Amino acid sequence: MEFRGVGLTYPGPPPVHALRPCELSVDVGEFVAVVGPSGSGKSTFLNVAGLLDAPTEGTYLLDGIDTAALSDADRTALRGRRIGFVFQAFHLMPHRSATENVMLSMVYSAVPRAERRTRARDALQRVGLAHRFDALPGRLSGGERQRVAIARALAGRPSLLLCDEPTGNLDSGNAETVLALLGELHTSGMTVVVITHDRDVAARAGRTVTIRDGILSEQPAADAPAADARRADAPRDDVRPADVRPADAPRDGVHRPERDPA
Repeated sequence: MEFRGVGLTYPGPPPVHALRPCELSVDVGEFVAVVGPSGSGKSTFLNVAGLLDAPTEGTYLLDGIDTAALSDADRTALRGRRIGFVFQAFHLMPHRSATENVMLSMVYSAVPRAERRTRARDALQRVGLAHRFDALPGRLSGGERQRVAIARALAGRPSLLLCDEPTGNLDSGNAETVLALLGELHTSGMTVVVITHDRDVAARAGRTVTIRDGILSEQPAADAPAADARRADAPRDDVRPADVRPADAPRDGVHRPERDPA
């Protein structure tokens, strides 16, 4: 995914500059954390990156495709083929089994009906839930429900996994299980972008991008563990703007969730 001067302003009055024009490039197979306090613009970033909202300026390329040139129908189709979503709330249908919840994510995709159950069970096995194929969500732990949600995201075989506070509703043990799984997916070649306010989560990523007042900036990966000791909204003086910056910034200057796919 690549942002070229991408920004989003909601009309007023007064207008709200939710995401200031910025540049960001995430290569295939990277694990990137986007961190910031509440109200900083993380949800806006997620909506733009996930093709839920179109930017009001700049160009967003996904797998080399200029998303601004697409019709609404084509954008929806691209999102379904290329992006998997994992949210803080699991969004599972309570009266459907784990397998059925994953299958429902493929109803509006091009996956043939006969293939959906096979894909769903393959995805559940991938996240360690082969023994829970027929379990209802109410019979699953929080960590297991989040793993079903991840399997649902993976069933479409996306090129980009977008996670919005994936451990926010979990205790520490289940959170560790989910983070370990995301790490395994990254190791296997999946591109993972995690939106979080938790520095412990961010420390698992190879890169950390900070968003504050709608402005993106990047810090070196080596600084991520040290940053964990700071408050998420603490000001920083060691920001490196090399790869993420407002589009009009000098090179040396510092310069919203999708409903359940069912």
